[in-house]
Amino acid sequence: MNIMVTGGTGFVGRALCATLSHSGHHIVILTRSVGALGGVLERNMTAVEWNGRDRGTWEESLERTDAVINLAGEPIAASRWTKKRKQLIVESRVNATQLLARAISCASGRPRVFISASGVGYYGTSPDRRFDERDGPGSDFFADLCQSWEGVALAAQSHNTRVICLRIGMVLDKEGGALAKMVPPFRAFVGGPIAPGTQWVSWIHRVDLIGLVEWVLAHEQITGPVNAVAPGTVTMKEFCNILAAALKRPSWLPVPELALRLAFGELASFMTTGQQVIPKVALDNGYPFRYPQLEFALTSLSAGHRV
Repeated sequence: MNIMVTGGTGFVGRALCATLSHSGHHIVILTRSVGALGGVLERNMTAVEWNGRDRGTWEESLERTDAVINLAGEPIAASRWTKKRKQLIVESRVNATQLLARAISCASGRPRVFISASGVGYYGTSPDRRFDERDGPGSDFFADLCQSWEGVALAAQSHNTRVICLRIGMVLDKEGGALAKMVPPFRAFVGGPIAPGTQWVSWIHRVDLIGLVEWVLAHEQITGPVNAVAPGTVTMKEFCNILAAALKRPSWLPVPELALRLAFGELASFMTTGQQVIPKVALDNGYPFRYPQLEFALTSLSAGHRV
């Protein structure tokens, strides 16, 4: 397949592009800096410049594209949330997705599938509810963001193009993401859960997220929202206990909410709450999770102490 990818240089995107390339697909990476990719492009990869805001010559690549995978967006937890930062988080996702959707709708040879990232934040938070793809949205910042994000993606849907919105949970891999930030305190014997510890963590191994994308590409009956999380959701306390066991370290020093608020501002409230999300579409349609339970995922990532 000819596959166009935005966000192809990020934590998930670069691994996804490498996997798809090794499977024989040709990858077109839309990027703000083509020159920076010169040394890392593999044989089946091409870089095309775009800025995520404007139409341009990059649209010509859509005429030869079978699938578009949209992972564009500013990192959620890169810095303290200010009004300007929140606006950037929204615009980098919604505007870029809208631009892609409009270009897909106008292409004479439309891609057969448009896979666009979203998040489990769509459902809002709850201490006891279990959410799947049939549930409606929450009413906080993340829920509003995901609704807008998915709404502009779905505008590309037609009889020629199916749209999938991947509601992604916490992605685990030793190369980056949340896990890379959580491990150092545990290695220093000062690790522990984010208070209160009872909040749910919906997670997925990066290998399974990439596998889920490949599976969606191959299964034409899949459309609409897909929860990209493992079946084995856990509480924050359970997560940290399992991580500590994998690293052969204790989990004993909780991170207080006050410290998080000082560091992250409003973002802290989302770190101390959570949602239990079930991957119903994936399970009902037979996706074979490689790491369905957290123990297996963290043990694989901590093998040889390389997390």
